[in-house]
Amino acid sequence: MKSRKLGHQGLEVSMLGLGCMGMSDFYGDRDEIESVATLNRAIDLGVTFLDTADMYGVGANEELVGRVVRERRERVVVATKFGNVRGPDGSFRGVNGHPDYVRQACDASLKRLGLDEIDLYYQHRVDPAVPIEDTVGAMAELVTAGKVKYLGLSEAAPATIRRAHAVHPISALQTEYSLWSRDPETDILPTVRELGIGFVPYSPLGRGFLTGQFAKPEDLPEGDSRRVHPRFQGEAFMKNLDLVAAIKTMASDKRCTPAQLALAWVLAQGEDIVPIPGTKRRTYLDDNLGALDVVLTEKDLRHIDTVLPRGSAEGTRYPQASMAAVDR
Repeated sequence: MKSRKLGHQGLEVSMLGLGCMGMSDFYGDRDEIESVATLNRAIDLGVTFLDTADMYGVGANEELVGRVVRERRERVVVATKFGNVRGPDGSFRGVNGHPDYVRQACDASLKRLGLDEIDLYYQHRVDPAVPIEDTVGAMAELVTAGKVKYLGLSEAAPATIRRAHAVHPISALQTEYSLWSRDPETDILPTVRELGIGFVPYSPLGRGFLTGQFAKPEDLPEGDSRRVHPRFQGEAFMKNLDLVAAIKTMASDKRCTPAQLALAWVLAQGEDIVPIPGTKRRTYLDDNLGALDVVLTEKDLRHIDTVLPRGSAEGTRYPQASMAAVDR
């Protein structure tokens, strides 16, 4: 497993990480035994970068990840997030970036993880009611206190990133990025590259759609949050299957799976990019890691750009209410 650097502050991680959200929330039933086995296998295979958040499973995901990483701390970089507030029943209560809340959320995450220090601490969503300088100022205090090593932002707009970085160096920006979500190429990627901030794409497989495992909306489990996403509904779903067909054809030519081709494309976009495909099963983990052996030539990349240009996907990546919370 090769490594990549995120930012200029010293953070170095495996070039492919593991998103842990689906182990506890949003994507169907939980299977903690398989999830723990997947986490351990990822670490065994050299994945050092694990991504969680306090909202996933209303804290349950941090507890799950913590049980594994406490036993293997020296081999793991733990990233978690604060800001999306949920009640004990899972209800969403908005975004909170107030300094007092930042400190409280960090202490709560440390307790659930069972760690003394969080390696990378993200603001999950920007709170429009609180100046970013105040939020990042409180996050910087956590670094001084030894509770956090590096700071990150998620789904922040370029102007917000600049203001935050002026308060304290931001090591990583996390935003959705894949063959069907290429919006960051316009302003986000140029901004973070100018500032020397690493880029962490989440949902690099289009929430599983680009793997080809879904033929119709009903293939999604009952209660799966993707059922309310515009790209997974009705006519948009059927049109987006054309993207998957194109990926399958190109993957066949490269003798790899569609997931491996999609991940290889993200990895090929720059040495400052570390995607975090999520899975709760060892089978999919192994398949994803196979992307590291897929070599895309310049000719391949030009062909992919022609077949799947920016804006190819039908529908927005989130429902309207959630779209209002991104890129701000």
